[in-house]
Amino acid sequence: MTRRRLLRLLSLLGFVGLWQLLTAQHVRLWVRFDHLPTAVQVWEAFGLRLGTAEYWQDLTDSLLRIGTGFLLAALLGVSAGVLTARSRWAADLLGPVLEVVRPIPAIALVPVAIMLFPENEQGIVFITFAAAFFPVTVATRHAVRAVPPLWEEAVRTMGGGRWRVLFSVVLPAALPGVVGGLSVGIGVSWICVISAEMVSGQFGVGYRTWQAYTVLDYPGVFVGMATIGLLGWLTSGAVEILGRRLTGWLPPRLGSER
Repeated sequence: MTRRRLLRLLSLLGFVGLWQLLTAQHVRLWVRFDHLPTAVQVWEAFGLRLGTAEYWQDLTDSLLRIGTGFLLAALLGVSAGVLTARSRWAADLLGPVLEVVRPIPAIALVPVAIMLFPENEQGIVFITFAAAFFPVTVATRHAVRAVPPLWEEAVRTMGGGRWRVLFSVVLPAALPGVVGGLSVGIGVSWICVISAEMVSGQFGVGYRTWQAYTVLDYPGVFVGMATIGLLGWLTSGAVEILGRRLTGWLPPRLGSER
């Protein structure tokens, strides 16, 4: 495990080193690295931003938006996935609507959010919710449908009712698939919340990144991008760790890291 972590660290250091080399030497190949700030310039700008209250306020705003929208999407998405997988009535009533709305990119709902909600904050949370809701719903639906019917029949023969089957068999068996949907959902949520902040936000990492671009503060743009990457990595990692705790009863996979 230590070797794998070292390899991953070396991979990141190699990427940063290559970035510094290409930008410092003003390399122009198929793309123009001479227009990008160097890794050292970005690091210096990052250090300056860390010392400002504005940076931490933006961080807090973005995390609150992600947390609120994603938790709502997790709760309602899992519920909708289980309903459409277990109930024909729910599949007939909700299924067509979900399939029609699902292909619409969440960021395309920004004008709708502006018209629906009186405040930008509510609209951004709605965009974040919409981004995560559909991956969670689809993953849950497929995971529930994949549960072998024999498992349910075994519980029913021992006198288990519908709710006992649901909570003792279906949900535990579908949990790995649900966790996969949550992992995808949190990543898509970050993409959309940053885009929404750029379009209609007043605070947040996305808003500040776009503001830096408008004043040609390119190191500031990369500071925003690095912050987004770190936040996305940390939140995705948190979801994966939670998933491992919830599915700890599963046998470990070959070569998996615990």
